[in-house]
Amino acid sequence: MLKCLECMNWKNLAVFAGGVLFGTAGIKVLGSQDAKKVYVNCTAAGLRAKECVMTAVSVIQENADDILAEAKEINEKRAQNEYCGEDDREDDGEEEVKENAASEEKSEA
Repeated sequence: MLKCLECMNWKNLAVFAGGVLFGTAGIKVLGSQDAKKVYVNCTAAGLRAKECVMTAVSVIQENADDILAEAKEINEKRAQNEYCGEDDREDDGEEEVKENAASEEKSEA
């Protein structure tokens, strides 16, 4: 019987017992009220981050929709001008930029 105990690797047995001990203690710690408070706070922070990201995404999406609408409007005007025989290739919004600059100068004065 003693020879059987001699061939056992006590180091492996101690590592296993330590793992069981830490595992049991870990389950107790993870199930405690303090841990629950940490989980709740982390989840709340995640929800706040999600809300912030979704707000930024909606702003970007609104800007993209505005850009798309303006681009379609420019293409429609260009198509109408070409259909009517007017070739307006050099007008890439330069007049609009000049008008905006002139209105800004007036508002500053």
